[in-house]
Amino acid sequence: MRHVDFSPLYRSTVGFDRLFTMLDSIGQPDTPSYPPYNIERTGEDAYRISMAVAGFSEDDISLEAHRNVLTIKGEKQEEDREENVELLYRGIASRSFERRFQLADFVEVAGATLKDGLLHIELKRNIPDEMKPRRIPIARATGNANKQIEAKTAA
Repeated sequence: MRHVDFSPLYRSTVGFDRLFTMLDSIGQPDTPSYPPYNIERTGEDAYRISMAVAGFSEDDISLEAHRNVLTIKGEKQEEDREENVELLYRGIASRSFERRFQLADFVEVAGATLKDGLLHIELKRNIPDEMKPRRIPIARATGNANKQIEAKTAA
């Protein structure tokens, strides 16, 4: 894996340090792979993150969106097992997890649902009206193009 040195760009750009840090951390080998997830585009300004969280309930999972970072934490509550039952094989993972997603500007969490062992997080890009492109009408010039501005003179 190659490492890209962004230091020359730091000298000539302002405000892109977060982007360079994010690009630098993409290839890190220590990124967790549990739980597996999909990122889907469901519309022009709509996205969905689907995460496999079999065995977790709504009470075991917490979502937090703060400063363009979506954090999903799962912590399984201790189950009250019967004392005479011995678990011979654990194939369903129930370990705690924390997964973070960097969100683009103006992307907000619209809602989350847990169905059939999949956590679906709906995301929507809400661009403010003042940031959207707008058409500026051009007014037609009237026939009196040579208007003079009268100045008041002190007498």
